[in-house]
Amino acid sequence: MDNEYFVSINDVSKRLDVPAHTLRYWEKQFPTAIRPITGTGGRRYYRPETVDKLIVIRDLLYKNGLTIAGVKKLIHDGKLPRAATDFQPTNIGASVVNNTTKSGETNTDAIDTALDLLKTAKQLLLNQ
Repeated sequence: MDNEYFVSINDVSKRLDVPAHTLRYWEKQFPTAIRPITGTGGRRYYRPETVDKLIVIRDLLYKNGLTIAGVKKLIHDGKLPRAATDFQPTNIGASVVNNTTKSGETNTDAIDTALDLLKTAKQLLLNQ
């Protein structure tokens, strides 16, 4: 980022290609990570390190498919990566793919369990 000390919300919005109202929403959702300085008239100004966090949050949400709750958990746990490319998701799919027996064969029981969980989740969603 440039050597600017404070960046206006409009400049950040343009740099991140995210509407200003979305940035204001993220401030409310992630108050410990995003704290702009407010100037006269309530104008928001961001420090470069805050803009870096906003870039990570944007990428986690839009490129990695995390939810707001997922990003909140990362922030709460102190695991917000410095860059979204540093993010390593740990989910049931990854654990199933890496679940092998001693002989090196895939453990089909784990895959079957995962499929059953997905089918159950689908049924619950369709019945709502």
